[in-house]
Amino acid sequence: MDADALAELAKNRGLKLKRSRVRSPEKPGFGMFGLTDAAGEPVFGIRGKRALRASGEELESYLRGLEQDDWRKSLREAGASVSSGKRKKVREPVAAEIAAPEATPVANLKQPPPPALREAKGKDAEQLAELYALLGHAIAPELVRKNVKALARSGEPVLVIAQGDTVLGTCAYHATPMPHRDPPVGRITVLVLTEEARGKGFGRQLVAEAERRLGKLGCGMVEVTSNDRLREAHAFYRHLGYERTSMRFAKPLGGG
Repeated sequence: MDADALAELAKNRGLKLKRSRVRSPEKPGFGMFGLTDAAGEPVFGIRGKRALRASGEELESYLRGLEQDDWRKSLREAGASVSSGKRKKVREPVAAEIAAPEATPVANLKQPPPPALREAKGKDAEQLAELYALLGHAIAPELVRKNVKALARSGEPVLVIAQGDTVLGTCAYHATPMPHRDPPVGRITVLVLTEEARGKGFGRQLVAEAERRLGKLGCGMVEVTSNDRLREAHAFYRHLGYERTSMRFAKPLGGG
């Protein structure tokens, strides 16, 4: 979610979005946000009076949480009953009972499994190709399936966060021995989530698992590259402790 969308979401909650004025990616506070109330008092993501400390993902998660709280409050109010004497305790109705009393009880509906982190499978190829397209990388599902199998055989399987058969996000990593460095250097080669899955901590889980596996492969450092236009991604990595250390240059090879 971009800054304008965050500002609108905050406004709907009666809050004001504060954006970092730091323009240089190398300086602390770049890409950070905070929230204040109508009187200008800090509410979230602000240390002291001025320092902004919340990433876009964290801010969106916080605001979504406020929406959930209001939804639960509405349910409680819909189920409240007050008599002329003692207040009667009433069971809190579920959403399905409020919207459609004749509907099938929620208890009888099959609930989706919770999102879980696992290694990618060949059947995930089509969804993975759609996720890579969000980063501007167009690739056929058949090639993704081939690459997933090859990486699994090499001991560096692609990671996914999935809810049942639905892939919500993915991360890949690689350990590279260097002639001028010891130990090997690890690299996160791709990290992407669906729009709906962002701001829920899934990216943090994927990065943590990739770092754990790279550590087991003997890496002493982890690198990640990110397109210049993905400013929110840069703030996300900085929040996880990554620092900008170099510039990346690339050149396509003929026939490749």
